[in-house]
Amino acid sequence: MSNEQAQAIAPATELSDEQVREYLKLNGDFLQRNPDMLDHLHISHASGSAVSLVEKQVSVLRERNIDMRHRLNALTTNARDNDKLYEQTRKLVLALLDASNLDSVYSAFMDAMEKDFKVDYASLILFGEPSSDGKCRVETSEAAKIEIGALLKGRKPVCGVLRKEELAYLFPDAGEVGSAALMPLANGEELGLIAVGSADANRYSSSMGTLFLTHIADVIVRLLPHLK
Repeated sequence: MSNEQAQAIAPATELSDEQVREYLKLNGDFLQRNPDMLDHLHISHASGSAVSLVEKQVSVLRERNIDMRHRLNALTTNARDNDKLYEQTRKLVLALLDASNLDSVYSAFMDAMEKDFKVDYASLILFGEPSSDGKCRVETSEAAKIEIGALLKGRKPVCGVLRKEELAYLFPDAGEVGSAALMPLANGEELGLIAVGSADANRYSSSMGTLFLTHIADVIVRLLPHLK
């Protein structure tokens, strides 16, 4: 018996799944070279029926397409929201630059927060000797450190669910406040703070961006030395 005949009648060596996987990985164009195999390959569907590999590929591509559309919609929405936030901030900055005194700064900030940014609560507090004159709230820095010292320590934006006492200090005339965002006003020394609050505990979180709030605070800090 020849070797060829022996090989012909010998039982075929069974290939393992891993061998098939490795072969297909090394020969990525196998199905392209053997398109008829697509009709012989079937994958179990969630419903229990079997679908061909072509149908499975179409299904996967369709799901990926839907996912990409959702991501694109999310990016478009974020871009639209950022454009709106930019315009609101730009309008406020121009109003602040036109301010001739502290009361004008206070009014510009509070009006913008209510009418343009539509926040539930807003506060602008300057540190100094309290006085009944003027619209802007003035508190001593010592009193602020006692009430909200932990929020001012880093001179950085703070967002999230604050302690009840901290919220009461920031928004004394507000109702139930769930979360807040605060930005200290500092330029070598602590000058005050700006803060916004919401009845929604999830509105302001530690993961949210604070670029625009920081920008507004920077503008106010540069204006304060020139105003009375």
